[in-house]
Amino acid sequence: MGAAEQGDGAATEALFETLYRELHRVAKWELARQGGPASVSPTTLLHEAYLAMSSRGDPSFPDQARFMGYAARVMRRLIIDHARERQARKRGGLFEIISLDGKDAANAVDPLELTEVNQALDELESVEPALAEIVDLKFFCGLSFGEIAALRLVSERTVQRNWERARIYLHRKLRTDLSE
Repeated sequence: MGAAEQGDGAATEALFETLYRELHRVAKWELARQGGPASVSPTTLLHEAYLAMSSRGDPSFPDQARFMGYAARVMRRLIIDHARERQARKRGGLFEIISLDGKDAANAVDPLELTEVNQALDELESVEPALAEIVDLKFFCGLSFGEIAALRLVSERTVQRNWERARIYLHRKLRTDLSE
C-alpha cells in the first residue's frame, strides 16, 4: 500500500485489482444475504458504491479494516435504497408476485426491517464505533473472526467478545423498537 501511495503505477494497479476483487465479493455477499431475486447485480452495486464513496471527497483510511467497513456500510445503504425504491414502484404497496413454490416469499427481506436494522447500526456506530465496524466486517463483508482479528491487530477472542456485545446491543434495540 505504501508503494501505491508514493505513485508506483504497478503497485497501484495491483492494489486496485485486489480491492476490486474483495469488494466484488462483499457485494455478492450483501446481495445474497437479502434473499429473493436481486434487483441489482453485484457489479452494479460495487460501481454505485464506488461513485458514492468517491463523491464524498478524499477520505483516508488508516487500515484495510476501516476501508472495508466503510465500503460495507455504503453497500448496505445502497441495498436499502434499492429495496425501498423497488417497494415504492410496486403497484399495491406490499403486493408482490411470487413463484408457486413460495421460495421467494420465504426469503424476501422486508424493506422496513432493513431500515430498522440500518438505524440500529447507525445508533451503535454513534455509541461504539468499534463494535459497529465489527458488525460491518462480519455480517456485511462476510469475514471470519480470524480475518477481522488480523485486520484489527487484536486476538480472535477479543473480536468474538465484541461481536457478542454488538449483537446484544442490536437485539435489545430492535426488540425495543418493535414493541413501541
